[in-house]
Amino acid sequence: MSSTKRAALATLFCLAALAAPSQAQTVPVFAIPPEGSAIKFSISSSVPVSGKFDKRDASLVFASQDPATGVLDIQIQAASVDTGSGLKDRKLKSDDFFDADKNPLIKFHSTKIVQTAPNTADVEGDFTLRGVTKPEKLSLVISGAGTGSGTVKGTMAFNRKDYGVNGDIPFVRIADRVEVSVDLTVKRVSGPALAIKN
Repeated sequence: MSSTKRAALATLFCLAALAAPSQAQTVPVFAIPPEGSAIKFSISSSVPVSGKFDKRDASLVFASQDPATGVLDIQIQAASVDTGSGLKDRKLKSDDFFDADKNPLIKFHSTKIVQTAPNTADVEGDFTLRGVTKPEKLSLVISGAGTGSGTVKGTMAFNRKDYGVNGDIPFVRIADRVEVSVDLTVKRVSGPALAIKN
């Protein structure tokens, strides 16, 4: 190919790139910094068992301004569990509970987001614990919608034995139901606002 033809093709590519709108201009882009965010859990038991995870990542991606096109991904490092008790932490990391060595990540990947009110949504998704994945639902309360920044707080409950978490702590009676709370700080870094239904 001659240098003249190469130059002409390069010019065409540049013009096409300039004509195409960037994703940042047409799609809301959000960031979820770890600072100001938290993921906690609690289990009913004869001795209170509750804690948080110190290492986690979350992302929220939209294909358009429609909130229904959003995908929420949360990844938690199981070994970062913190109950305030070294004994409980070691037990929860063991193969009787999280099995953190073989299954280092606890994950939630949304498959459907349904806005239920101006500031609430139900998020259906695949929850993975100990390598077992099952459908669960996260109920969210959103503050600051439309302002460019705010918080997303959610709750989810599941049966630990559905995921093979059959362990016990000596002298502690532990229920099967686990309650999870998610508190995320969300900021729109580019693109238009979501088209929230009022």
